[in-house]
Amino acid sequence: MSATRVFVARLAGCSVFDPAGDKVGKVRDVLVVYRRSEAPRVVGLIVEVPGKRRVFVSIGRVTSIGSGQIITTGTIALRRFEQRGGEVRVIAEMLGRRVSLRQDNSKAIIEDVSIDETSEGDWEVGQVFLRKPKTSPSPFGKGPTVFSSWADIQEENAPGEAQSAEHVIAAYSDLLPADLANTLLDLTEERRYEVAEELSDDRLADVLEEMPEDEQVQILNRLEDGRAADVLDQMQPDDAADLIAQLTDERGEALLALMEPEEADDVRMLLSYDADTAGGLMTTEPVIVSADATVAEGLALIRRHEIAPALGAAVCVVLPPYEPPTGRFLGMVHFQRMLRYPPNERLGTLLDQQLEPVHVGASALEVTRVMATYNLVSVPVVDDNNRLVGVVTIDDVLDHVLPEDWRSQDPEQPLGRTRIRGRKAPVATSTGRRTTNGPR
Repeated sequence: MSATRVFVARLAGCSVFDPAGDKVGKVRDVLVVYRRSEAPRVVGLIVEVPGKRRVFVSIGRVTSIGSGQIITTGTIALRRFEQRGGEVRVIAEMLGRRVSLRQDNSKAIIEDVSIDETSEGDWEVGQVFLRKPKTSPSPFGKGPTVFSSWADIQEENAPGEAQSAEHVIAAYSDLLPADLANTLLDLTEERRYEVAEELSDDRLADVLEEMPEDEQVQILNRLEDGRAADVLDQMQPDDAADLIAQLTDERGEALLALMEPEEADDVRMLLSYDADTAGGLMTTEPVIVSADATVAEGLALIRRHEIAPALGAAVCVVLPPYEPPTGRFLGMVHFQRMLRYPPNERLGTLLDQQLEPVHVGASALEVTRVMATYNLVSVPVVDDNNRLVGVVTIDDVLDHVLPEDWRSQDPEQPLGRTRIRGRKAPVATSTGRRTTNGPR
């Protein structure tokens, strides 16, 4: 059954289906236009389709809203969405705005708004869910909430003016890092920085890893050194190294000095390798175990939620010490092989005897060929003494061979030339290498 009133914050992430029942995308926002004497009129939805593209779906094409899903008529035009003058995104631009109630001139913030169907195919902003300031000096809790009609409030922000960054974050709290990164890139530059400032260190680290390098640098350069170092601590060492390599030598040194010593050491080591080698591609945080570790212990390690899927596909067996650079590398054990043996089986007896590690100086092309030839999602990297120094994962290789602007390219356009990851040429520093939308 289709609803005649729905609150916008609940629409974020709802699946959109065509008449045949095939899923075509997810709702990311609702687009409205202001009117002189009436509530804002809904003109359509911003929908994310496969390929991370945002497209516009006219509200007139929506036949049903309800039960966490939206059904549309016909096919959806895949032209990339471009916001036009006078249009306002409810989640990204309206939620969090300051308003005053006409009745008593009291202040409040918009936490959510409903869109109401006034006639078949026509929707407008209906109720407004407001939160008033706290009346108690207690640091706990929030202010009281109240419902109001649009006619009973007066916005203190001009239409289109940015709202509280906290409300943008709350509205998109369930997005995957790559999706949140795309969402931030849709915002104005200043709004993007304000939202980035409000994200937690680990959340911002995840988002930066999914952004093009230019945007990564721009955001990091807006953060004060202490905060920037904390965010870099939360990033994967190889991603942090790539980002630091884009900064000036002075800023890079300053941030490395403020990072946790262990994290900084990993980044410095990665910066010492040429960008177009296994050492430049690898991450220094593989799952490492001793030969005496059991299958049960290996499975427990790769089961940890913070382990990326590509890193959890296998464990590296080495002699002590067990931090890169380790003792002599013995081999890898893939998780599928572990599943075939009893929990008390020693991992040293299950080594993949056919998989050879790559040397830290091996070219990126050689690494790519090895992974493609043997259908690997990760390959171990060793130094001249056969000590494990890291692993190259499939996402590292893809990020290397895809064009520099692949994250922002139209998925229907052919990919441009591949790139060398953007570290500067080696210099003598203590860090090592510094290396249309049509008519609607």
